[in-house]
Amino acid sequence: MNVQIFGIKKCFDTKKAERYFKERKIKFQFIDLNEKPISKGELTSILRTININDLINTKSKDYTKLNLNNIRSSEIKCEIILKNPKVINTPIVRNGKNATIGYKPEIWEVWEE
Repeated sequence: MNVQIFGIKKCFDTKKAERYFKERKIKFQFIDLNEKPISKGELTSILRTININDLINTKSKDYTKLNLNNIRSSEIKCEIILKNPKVINTPIVRNGKNATIGYKPEIWEVWEE
């Protein structure tokens, strides 16, 4: 398994995801989105398995400020996400070509098999 966790240190679900992998002694790489924003290549890879609308946090303060609720184009949404990582739902857990958003231990168990 080659696990990457994209998240924010203060996010409760991100902490739970880290704990899940630590308890099972599965090595993972943690990327703090406040320190290092997600790259275009990583975002493209994630969007192969995840819908862009699921990736956007509609409860974020920046969601309405950035007018994301009125934008329909996926390309424009991608550009906004790349420049404003605070609108991303966390954690994003990636294992190779697979990815999940949020705390999803039932999916991660399948990855372990």
